[in-house]
Amino acid sequence: MSLHDTFSPLRTLDKSEDWWRGAVIYQIYPRSYQDSNGDGIGDLRGIAQRLPYVASLGVDGIWISPFFTSPMKDFGYDVSDYCDVDPMFGTLADFDLLVDTAHKLGLKVMIDLVLSHTSDQHPWFAESRASRDNDKANWYVWSEPKPDGTPPNNWLSIFGGSGWQWDARREQYYLHNFLTSQPDLNFHEPQVQEALLDVARFWLHRGVDGFRLDTINFYIHDAQLRDNPPLPKEQRNASIAPSVNPYNHQEHLYDKNQPENLEFLRKLRAVMKPFKAAAVGEVGDAQRGLEILGQYTKGDDMVNMCYAFEFLAADQPTAQRITEVFAKVDEVAGDGWACWAFSNHDVVRHATRWGLNPQAQRLMVTLLMCLRGSACIYQGEELGLSEAELRFEELQDPYGIEFWPEFKGRDGCRTPMVWEGNVINGGFSQAMPWLPVSSEHMMNAVSVQEEDPGALLHHYRRAVAMRHHFGALKTGELTGMAASGDVLSFTRRDGEAEIFCAFNLSDTPSELKMPEGDWVPIGEELGSGHPSADGKLHFGPWQVSLARRA
Repeated sequence: MSLHDTFSPLRTLDKSEDWWRGAVIYQIYPRSYQDSNGDGIGDLRGIAQRLPYVASLGVDGIWISPFFTSPMKDFGYDVSDYCDVDPMFGTLADFDLLVDTAHKLGLKVMIDLVLSHTSDQHPWFAESRASRDNDKANWYVWSEPKPDGTPPNNWLSIFGGSGWQWDARREQYYLHNFLTSQPDLNFHEPQVQEALLDVARFWLHRGVDGFRLDTINFYIHDAQLRDNPPLPKEQRNASIAPSVNPYNHQEHLYDKNQPENLEFLRKLRAVMKPFKAAAVGEVGDAQRGLEILGQYTKGDDMVNMCYAFEFLAADQPTAQRITEVFAKVDEVAGDGWACWAFSNHDVVRHATRWGLNPQAQRLMVTLLMCLRGSACIYQGEELGLSEAELRFEELQDPYGIEFWPEFKGRDGCRTPMVWEGNVINGGFSQAMPWLPVSSEHMMNAVSVQEEDPGALLHHYRRAVAMRHHFGALKTGELTGMAASGDVLSFTRRDGEAEIFCAFNLSDTPSELKMPEGDWVPIGEELGSGHPSADGKLHFGPWQVSLARRA
């Protein structure tokens, strides 16, 4: 009997207020999960059809990237109607079906709220730009030009160029931290905050269990519009924007990360509490991400959890780097709650980004399931999918088109899910998909791995099952984290229960002495090694060792 069989997937919906703490959330990019109507684009009904598979992974819930009405200049992250479904993805009735199906399978549903900006096609912006004295004139960030006609300050867009766009109707500039077609909302206007809280209420009443909050630290800008100072070259970090982007040349003191944001987050948490809903915030900051995580998740009146980009960075995390990250978390976010991810829809898949072989991929998900915090798994990583290679003419992502070829954009991690290894387009769609299905992915399809007991897919199931079986791994404290060469070790503890975790993060054999005491090995089906007679752990390449105190 396998570990997955012993620790079966969740079958009933967790109705506790703290369901999110230590939860494993499976991210779905709707355009690329399952096409149900033959137009080459994934949709909500397609997701609903595949939810039994998601439930079989043993995860606690799903996070669905945006499906709202949108002109799709940034593929749904440019919203033109917060309270409706884009026809490309279906209808509100389809969404209701999805939620009902998920809940019957014991899965929570979190949706991606993009509150910092809208599409320029949103009726709010159409009214705001019409004049300087209409009811929504102050709903976006407008500013006079400098006397010479140039933008009001030096703020830059993540997608390249100035963060300001001239509008001839008002003869003013408006702020856009992303595309020019994504104007930033003015959170200094109370009516804007209330309108966005109403959006959250709409979806909560529709049955969602929480939100992933896009660019959570971008909501509020410096009201004085002060220039950002330059960032010394040695401090630049390309985890948020590619190194070829001048966005990395500034210290972003004033265009985001403003203290007034805390009060809005309290209001949002108050809206969610009666529904026992939870939110995970995306903290986009290369220098102070963990500090902001600590601020935003401290106490029970802020955001439930946040993730920063420490483990979404280009460099593979070493044992020493992981200890540094967790030491910083203890220092600046000890009262908060982190959510960890290795891949998502914005970064190169970690199998490729870190050059991981199959053994290393197994170790990394086992490590993820042992770390303190909640965890996100991005669709397809459980299959070991690599970053897809696309030609320039196949690109859809404006980010990649802007910075090609030094930065190829985000399409390589957004290609369709592969379900059947011997079916056209991997079973994603009978039509030409919006992005090509990678031929290399076909051999890793779900149908292929389901038939192979040694496949990575089953390892993911076992790792998730182990996390749920041992409360110490899900919500216990983490102590004694240390790096001994390439070996990372720590202890998870919940009351009397204690689990020792050790990971050889290299392809070189290594060894480590076990802590004193009587330990019972666990996780044999995850490749966990046993201590030898001398009390030492002898690791093969990319091997783990897990044990519980007797």
